[in-house]
Amino acid sequence: MSQVCNIALLGQKFMGRAHSNAYLKAGRFFNLPCAPVMHTIVGRDLIALAPFADRWGWHRYTTSWKEVLKDTATELVDICTPNAMHAEQALAALAAGKHVACEKPLASTLKDARAMKNAAARSRKCKTFVWYNYRRCPAVALAYQLVQEGRLGRVYHIRAAYLQSWGGPETPLLWRFQKKYAGSGAHGDLNSHIIDMARFITGQEIVEVSGAISETFITERALPDTGTRGPAVSRRKKRTGKSDVDDCTLFLARFGGGTVASFEASRLATGHQVSNTIEINGEHGALRFDLEDMNILWYYDNREEARTAGWRRILCTSAGNHPYAGAWWPDGHLIGYEHTFVHVVVDMMAVLAGQEPTLPLPDFANAYETQRVLEAATLAAKHRAAVRLSEVK
Repeated sequence: MSQVCNIALLGQKFMGRAHSNAYLKAGRFFNLPCAPVMHTIVGRDLIALAPFADRWGWHRYTTSWKEVLKDTATELVDICTPNAMHAEQALAALAAGKHVACEKPLASTLKDARAMKNAAARSRKCKTFVWYNYRRCPAVALAYQLVQEGRLGRVYHIRAAYLQSWGGPETPLLWRFQKKYAGSGAHGDLNSHIIDMARFITGQEIVEVSGAISETFITERALPDTGTRGPAVSRRKKRTGKSDVDDCTLFLARFGGGTVASFEASRLATGHQVSNTIEINGEHGALRFDLEDMNILWYYDNREEARTAGWRRILCTSAGNHPYAGAWWPDGHLIGYEHTFVHVVVDMMAVLAGQEPTLPLPDFANAYETQRVLEAATLAAKHRAAVRLSEVK
């Protein structure tokens, strides 16, 4: 790999902005062994592409992602399109000899995810990455390190929830509410994140979904004026369409190490904006994290004497002590959501340069394991029965 990496980004909406910002900032705050070059931005809206490219620093723009794959200068294809497009674009990029980064979940179906995993395994010279960015909150990274050091001992319980409230009846029928584009609703969008965090922090894999429930509360939604997320709907006579994905999915699971867990995802959890939480209880201690207070990790040491024992609030901004923190601001100065994407870029560039990332990065094979859990929970909810992961391949 050369000292630079020419990137083509497919998608210019919410995630397109998050990834663009990360490519802009990574080399300014971190010493990178391989510099990301913002080569080409790809989107469907030609009118909006030029100002987007100019605003975010992309050298070229086009509406044809297939043409980008023919360009020998393109080295990494970054996929930020709706879930149903991931497989076609990733498979074509791998066939063209490109490295591929893909937004989560890996695909809209298990079949597509399997095809992506297998193609990546065949394309041995091509690296793959999946943007499970919450692994790279310094507080989550510290949780991972503490568990790996044995601070919790045997892990007993995991309780994880990702709760949002933006998906009420006033929200129009965006692609995220249509199965043909998204694959699933809150389940794939939100549960995928907390499944990945639980797998990452504990180092354990789920072996059974013991039970699940999935519900669609809002079955009809107004057709939107635009494809952006938000409450705005057409001022014309309101036409509606069917919302055929879950608004919430909850499930129970068992891990191979004996840990039991609960997972909950909802877009209708009134009072919650982005409440992404995980608590892990073990024989020697416990940890808890909440994205809405993302610089903090709470730690309980069960071996302290009872009269002084209690939850310890750790501000994860200390250079040299907390992953990634030293590249940003003086200790105690907080970072935000966008920084997690920068950290993904930092570690992707390390891998492409032949170096070790700060923390393990999920590739297609790793993200496929999360997709299997999503599928198992979907089957468990459908059949009202436990599903072993050995049955989901």
